[in-house]
Amino acid sequence: MTRLIEKIKEKKINFLSNPRLVRLNPNIPWKTRGNGAVAINIQYNNAKEIERLLDDFIKKYAKMKDKKTNPGYVIIKEKPPYKFYEKAVREIVNVKETIELLDSFGGIYKGYKNKRGLIGATASISWKPKNDRTFELIAYRQKKRWGKKRNIDEESVKRIEKEIPSTFDNYDFKNNHNRIAPNSPCPVLFGIRGENENDLINALKIIKSEKIDKWIIFESNQATDEHLKKRKIKDINAYESVIVKGIILKEPNTIKGGHVIFSIKDSTGEIDIAAYEPTKQFREIIKKLIRNDKIEVYGGVRKEPLTVNLEKIRLLTLEKQFEKVENPICPNCGKHMKSKGKNQGFKCRNCKTFSNTPRIKEIKRDLETKYYEVAVCARRHLSKPIKRIQP
Repeated sequence: MTRLIEKIKEKKINFLSNPRLVRLNPNIPWKTRGNGAVAINIQYNNAKEIERLLDDFIKKYAKMKDKKTNPGYVIIKEKPPYKFYEKAVREIVNVKETIELLDSFGGIYKGYKNKRGLIGATASISWKPKNDRTFELIAYRQKKRWGKKRNIDEESVKRIEKEIPSTFDNYDFKNNHNRIAPNSPCPVLFGIRGENENDLINALKIIKSEKIDKWIIFESNQATDEHLKKRKIKDINAYESVIVKGIILKEPNTIKGGHVIFSIKDSTGEIDIAAYEPTKQFREIIKKLIRNDKIEVYGGVRKEPLTVNLEKIRLLTLEKQFEKVENPICPNCGKHMKSKGKNQGFKCRNCKTFSNTPRIKEIKRDLETKYYEVAVCARRHLSKPIKRIQP
């Protein structure tokens, strides 16, 4: 898209808005790695010329031999309905319904291989910053550096996180992870995300790295939580992302691989919740939950077994927790009673008095009624960081 924009600028074509980078449903099993699509809005009457340009660019740059590469382009005068984007970011959309929509709007389009790229292309055009938006500045590498180890000074990345508060998810201090650099050997050098375009340009000036070939700022739905929808447990479906409230039914249990599993219930049913190993320190928060805590869960739904994969939680109410201090004291002789066995109460040897209740004290819970989120290194593109929810 960045190369395409350069080509279009050469033709003196007017851009009517920022280029857009739109992320779609992160739970789809056949998605691309980041499940993203890009769109531009231009003022131009020669659709055939743009169509030829798009076809040439895709044939030249798309990695068609990769089985997950299934591009598509859409050229359309009228914006498709926003609800198409909503479905694409929250549910499952198929190629047939996409083509039917494009035909009804007189769209010009082409899908390659299995044509699923048409879904993302249409959704990226359908999206608008209706409720929220962010921006991402993406810097690209010189071609001679593609596939080689990236040279990015981590101290400069830390400076951005500390000095420019409108940016987010730059560096994971707890896990010493540079979040702005991709893991794949792609042409992207880094991407800085934030709420303000000018701040992103200032952040770019701070970064020390290998030479940048070019850079661009996209308007985006990243970090907006637009993939989430509120659900009752009985209405939860696989491959969607949900917000669901419930009472903890089964306390957290660590299984093989370091994953932590527990379950919640509401008036309609119960479901397993998981904090997987990549969520890192977040699992230690989850382990502190106990039965009857009331929480709000945010996460994507795995099909088998049906499980919510946590992105963050909000603790609503905390159950009081107690521990035994000592055996009860006999009211007659003042001596401690003796236990009769597990769950059988206590009895005074001298006076034969009986009690079911030991002396207890309340334990201070090492939790607060607030949001907790996964580690920065495990955060999904669409997940809204707590700093964007709670200033």
